[in-house]
Amino acid sequence: MNTLQSVPTLGAHPAAGPNPGRAEARELLANATYDLLVIGGGILGTSVAWHAAQSGLRVAMVDAGDFAGATSSASSKLVHGGLRYLQTGSVKLVAENHHERRVLAKDVAPHLVNPLTFYLPVYKGGPHGAAKLGAGVFAYSALSAFGDGVGRVISPAKAAADNPGLRTENLKAVAVYGDHQMNDSRVAVMTVRAAVESGAVVLNHAEVTGLRFTHGRVTGAELKDRLDGSEFGVNARLVLNATGPWVDHLRRMEHAGAAPSIRLSKGAHVVLKRRAPWKAALATPIDKYRITFALPWEDQLMLGTTDEKYEGDPAEVAATDADIDQILDEAAISVRDEHLSRDLITYAFAGLRVLPGGPGGVESAKRETVVSEGRGGMLSVAGGKWTTYRHIGRTVMNRLAKLPGGLLSEDMQPVSTLPRRVPLPGIANPNAVAHRLMVDRDPGTRPDPLTARHLATHYGSLSFDIARLVAQDPALGERIHPDGPEIWAQVVYARDQEWAMTADDVLRRRTTLTVRGLDTPEVRERVQQLLDARDA
Repeated sequence: MNTLQSVPTLGAHPAAGPNPGRAEARELLANATYDLLVIGGGILGTSVAWHAAQSGLRVAMVDAGDFAGATSSASSKLVHGGLRYLQTGSVKLVAENHHERRVLAKDVAPHLVNPLTFYLPVYKGGPHGAAKLGAGVFAYSALSAFGDGVGRVISPAKAAADNPGLRTENLKAVAVYGDHQMNDSRVAVMTVRAAVESGAVVLNHAEVTGLRFTHGRVTGAELKDRLDGSEFGVNARLVLNATGPWVDHLRRMEHAGAAPSIRLSKGAHVVLKRRAPWKAALATPIDKYRITFALPWEDQLMLGTTDEKYEGDPAEVAATDADIDQILDEAAISVRDEHLSRDLITYAFAGLRVLPGGPGGVESAKRETVVSEGRGGMLSVAGGKWTTYRHIGRTVMNRLAKLPGGLLSEDMQPVSTLPRRVPLPGIANPNAVAHRLMVDRDPGTRPDPLTARHLATHYGSLSFDIARLVAQDPALGERIHPDGPEIWAQVVYARDQEWAMTADDVLRRRTTLTVRGLDTPEVRERVQQLLDARDA
């Protein structure tokens, strides 16, 4: 690993690209009236901002933290049809989810969304039998037109050969089906970039401290830059509240007496070092409703998730020792003990599902999107899931077009006329990108195979922008930590092109250093030095 003295110093020379500086973005926000101000830069906010900008609207988007800094980067990293929804008879929902899943994987983000085989183990005394699960995975694959193969049942011996970590005691059979997974933070950043390339102005770490009103209608927001304390405001014809777990907090800014509209469910995950290759994920039934996952992800093994009511401060949600114990205990149903040692844990995290208010437990609550309009005309959107985030964006846009008085319809291109499968930036075949990174560059700045593959599957064709940074300064081609594939050029790129403002923005969401347990104090110090070089 580099010594502190050899930290790359390219910081004063930003990479070329679409990302305006922070001061410029604040000025743009403060000195114009926007058609739409989106408050919240998670999956819902970014999707709406992207579609609204494509529709020709003047769009601004702000977030009190980092883009996808809360719920949207704390998911199970799955793009899936929702096998368990078949149990409740939601056949149409599963078919719609499958459609969106395959569009993301084939047309929108093939560089970021990857196929993943799932094993559903059937144990003696388990909540479901082999025949039922076999029929379920067949129906599930049929609803995706068998695009990922035919759901089937295989023998325990075959499953154990592919996944040596699978517990085989009392294992009767294994049902097999196909879905997809992703790095949620990377998909979010690329969606923000897509919105900006379509004309949106965005700013993270900008907290809404109050709403602006004109004749009783919400017409903007007062903001505070959390990084330097500066205050400014944004005027907008319409404001969309897409703040996830904080949606009711903002609704009370509009109307102090607004009744609660949502409830929160906490989902925790644990990430461990892998002791053996995993060719498939495990989806193990816990009871009639819940499944625990063991997922190969970012060269690690990710376990989870929990599902329990949460009533605390959303900013303080975290994976507790009790959560970790529960996750490890549930994983032990189907994963051998030697793969579940606490010594292997590199990271644990928790996020909050935003669910509609109502009776019953959170585990049985519907995972649906709720759109409401407040007395000041502010729209609030909550709920949803990554798989259908594009569809949710289109749904909200259709709602905007139908607002009384034609508030936005005069300037907005109907969503139905927009291209249906607009790709995210960097779209490319990752295998081709990795190959070119290895053969097209000077041998002295050529990435090693693991780094080339990592860049290709996290940036797509934008990897070549990172490679150009290395060509300008070979020190940027060195690994940030010897045990991970990331290189220093990614930090510079995150700073200059991906709105990374803090060490956590880089380590937790622009790279995989935190999930790999590689965000050491020394690494953090170096990353901070490069971030500080922004204004050098």
